[in-house]
Amino acid sequence: MAKATKALTLTFGVFAVGSFVVLKKTKAIETLKEDIQTVFERDPAARSIPEIVFCYPGLHALWFHRVAHFLWNHDFKFAGRFLSHISRFLTGIEIHPGAKIGKRFFIDHGMGVVIGETAEIGDDVTLYQGVTLGGTSLKKVKRHPTVGRNVVVGSGAKVLGALKIGDNSKIGSGSVVIRDVPENSTVVGIPAKVIKKEKVDKKVDLEHTKLPDVEGKVIRYLLHRIEELEKEISALKEGKPEEIEKERKKEVEELKKIEKYIKSYELEGLD
Repeated sequence: MAKATKALTLTFGVFAVGSFVVLKKTKAIETLKEDIQTVFERDPAARSIPEIVFCYPGLHALWFHRVAHFLWNHDFKFAGRFLSHISRFLTGIEIHPGAKIGKRFFIDHGMGVVIGETAEIGDDVTLYQGVTLGGTSLKKVKRHPTVGRNVVVGSGAKVLGALKIGDNSKIGSGSVVIRDVPENSTVVGIPAKVIKKEKVDKKVDLEHTKLPDVEGKVIRYLLHRIEELEKEISALKEGKPEEIEKERKKEVEELKKIEKYIKSYELEGLD
């Protein structure tokens, strides 16, 4: 019991010293104010500063990470790693102390978020619960994603490997991203495909639910085509050439419609 108490005291001592150093050297008071303001801007449920300071695990994980990252960069590898482990236990969010995170970073809810060692995150990025920025290599190289500025990653999305997510992009909930994502893009699916490219303003846009169901539309079309083909086969059996010609004309028109619909989206990642 005494050893456990001593270890806990030492841990919090390291955290306190690290916090003091970081506050002194990085103008952290302004940064803390910016963190709190970011929560107000991106979560309409936030009502007061005390509520944000005491009840937002995403914010706690970020603050823990800043100290752990400082320790990691100053060759206190174990202390940084152990502090990140404590943060994981307290918040349910795992951020490796080697990860680089930009300004105004926000994790909403946060449970199950994992950010790997070589991940790099730009300014104004928002992650929802269950997001993974994971690695795909056993070598000690850059193996985690680089996320650009003003990116929103929906709940449960997995971004895997040393790929790049362009600025102002959105990743739909539950998507699995295994290729680079261009700037100003929206990606969905498994594996994720670019379904939309458009210029957006620099303001953070959290509306990541209005996504077209391209695959659903195509499946519905295929079911309709099966029905039409069955009619055509019946007309062939009954020897009705006028019905056959009618169905073929209808087929040409429908093919043009679905081709136009598909081409309206830039479906990358299909190869």
